[in-house]
Amino acid sequence: MSDVFEQYAPFVRDFIYEHEWESLRAIQLAAADAIFNTTSNVLLTSSTASGKTEAAFFPILTELWENPPTSVGALYISPLKALINDQFYRLEDLCAQADIPVWHWHGDVSASHKAKLLNHPSGVLQITPESLEALLLRRHAAIPALFYDLRYVVIDEIHSLLRGDRGMQTLCLIERLSRLADVNPRRIGLSATIGDPQSMAAVLAAGTGRATVIPRVVGPRQTWRLSMEHFYTSGPQATELYKEAGQHTDSGLQAKLPSEKTNAAPALADPGLGYIYEHTRGKKCLVFSNSREECEAVTSTLRSYCEYNHEPDRFLIHHGNLSSSFRESAEDRIRDDEEALTTCTTATLELGIDIGRLERAFQIDAPFTVSSFLQRMGRTGRRGLPPEMWFVMREDQPEPRSLVPETIPWKLLQGIALVQLYTEEHWVEPVREGRLPYSLLYHQTMAVLASSGDVSPAQLARLVLTLSPFKNVSTDDYKLLLRHLLQTEHIQQTEEGTLLLGLAGERIVNTFRFYGVFVENEEYTVRSESQELGTVVQPPPVGEKLAIAGQVWLVEELNHKRRLVYVTMVKGKIPAYFGNVAGDINTRILERMKQVLVEQTEYAYVRPQAQARLVQARNVARMAHLTDKPLINVGGDTWALFPWLGSYAFLALERIIKRKLPAHLGVKGIDVCRPYYIQFRMDATPEAFIAALAEVASTNCNPEELLFDSEVPVFDKYDEYLPSELVRKGFAHGVLDVSGACARIMQWAQSQLR
Repeated sequence: MSDVFEQYAPFVRDFIYEHEWESLRAIQLAAADAIFNTTSNVLLTSSTASGKTEAAFFPILTELWENPPTSVGALYISPLKALINDQFYRLEDLCAQADIPVWHWHGDVSASHKAKLLNHPSGVLQITPESLEALLLRRHAAIPALFYDLRYVVIDEIHSLLRGDRGMQTLCLIERLSRLADVNPRRIGLSATIGDPQSMAAVLAAGTGRATVIPRVVGPRQTWRLSMEHFYTSGPQATELYKEAGQHTDSGLQAKLPSEKTNAAPALADPGLGYIYEHTRGKKCLVFSNSREECEAVTSTLRSYCEYNHEPDRFLIHHGNLSSSFRESAEDRIRDDEEALTTCTTATLELGIDIGRLERAFQIDAPFTVSSFLQRMGRTGRRGLPPEMWFVMREDQPEPRSLVPETIPWKLLQGIALVQLYTEEHWVEPVREGRLPYSLLYHQTMAVLASSGDVSPAQLARLVLTLSPFKNVSTDDYKLLLRHLLQTEHIQQTEEGTLLLGLAGERIVNTFRFYGVFVENEEYTVRSESQELGTVVQPPPVGEKLAIAGQVWLVEELNHKRRLVYVTMVKGKIPAYFGNVAGDINTRILERMKQVLVEQTEYAYVRPQAQARLVQARNVARMAHLTDKPLINVGGDTWALFPWLGSYAFLALERIIKRKLPAHLGVKGIDVCRPYYIQFRMDATPEAFIAALAEVASTNCNPEELLFDSEVPVFDKYDEYLPSELVRKGFAHGVLDVSGACARIMQWAQSQLR
């Protein structure tokens, strides 16, 4: 088969024979060369379902078999418990032949399984960042024995982790563990969607003293089956409206996908959801939503169509607020190739869990990132089938009196932009750098104190500030933090001058919620008799209804002290609420959306109704000069500004307008639709407005001046425990993209001079 094949341990070769692999994939050959023949860290980047996990573990397991470790030899860190469960069973079968134990450790794993690992540390340990934090905190003394012969740390879906504080927490955990166990394991990063591999490689290598190898992999050319259709939620559809207007929108180009319906939706069905219903029967599909609330609403609606048509329920639901039993039951049924079911989901099934031979993925509206689009489409296209995704863009009919910005189909433009950026340039969002992670700084300070006992301020600073995510944090900022924590009794100082957790700090650290750094809402557990359904935010009062697990339930009892809701199932439809969902969109996507409006390109995957809606949007944009100039008049003294900036640069521009423009412009009534447009009234001319913005942009605007005088913008999980000076500084310098906003303003000013 190849020289690499001969380097694998016999049990790995047997596994390959048993699964009838005719050859090794390109990623497996490249990974084996990098892991066998170098001592560097390795970043493996290849398309979804290309065999990255096996590519990393075949050589790692070969080494563990040839030279068995005397502790845990390989640590696998995953962002999802579901992914760990999936990989556990895959690896366990492979490793059983070589007597290499595979352990998993997260909140749903039994105490007896964890106890066996502590008594016999060996083999491969699979864990989430939160469970690794708990292990370092609660089993601090056991870390050296568990990991003193640790050789590899494998970080799966590394792009997902490194988008925010959770990824930086993961790096802190690896560095803290390495210090405690006195090891320097090689790091192996796995991802299908990395925008800037060199930047990611530098992050992966931080603190190791090793370079990172990025094997060059040229995979086989892949064909996509892609479709994008648009639906108004009620009334005539775009094709009908523009036929009535005498406009011709049939380009002759249509997405080359089968259009036959598997059955008919009820006559009064929501057009977009009816379309999904009509193209899923007898098929294994995923339906992605961008929020858990929408996922619940979509599932209950599709199930109601089944009931209306007197057919069995063929829709499952899977999201992060469901109980583990619900999620795992759905995963088992998805894997069963004998059941043709459709699963409505969120990002929980976006990552690499093996869910069998999926035929089709639907995406309701556009995801926020190219990375998410690729991951979601990549859930299909396995086992010989091409990847297939159908976008379903839903929009309420614009009101007759709607102003121009409200008549633009932003989600349709966003979806096209995501597809075009990747197909034209293979562009994916890069790692966002330059943040000041003060919230994580608090968290790691408390974690180190809780596990280390009393240490001097200087020792604590050395332990924390030398962690690679805090390279931009000054010692003055850290002194400010420690003084504040002493004042608020989160930490206390002994007579000898050493530091310990204070009473307030102990209350925070001594709860399972402390293990994570992502923002959580206050959640209530929902139970029906002995069955746990999941969790909700802001449960309704007794006698009202709530939606969860794709069903509607009547609230029978509410226990606020224990945060429990007892329910019984009823019929009906109501909205669910699981907390706010934030979307971070890159400036490149907004710029490509603008180009979609400007160009007259006809995209082969855009279907008739979406094409009609796009033609109409282009006509509106052309007539309103929406893409020719940033500021357009939408009636009287009301103006709309179209910055074409990503989320954080848009937010900075919004702040500049609110905080820095002179009063004589008369800007008032600011109405924002992030990150698409800013609408306001003003007394000045467009020229005066742009000139005033340019004056601000040319004076090296201090980001902290964009905050209101008494504002403390709590943005991350532990911001509320920080001194207000650090919260303000972290938001101003780490969240607001002032340089991006100012660069765009200067572009407008230069255009105005020409």
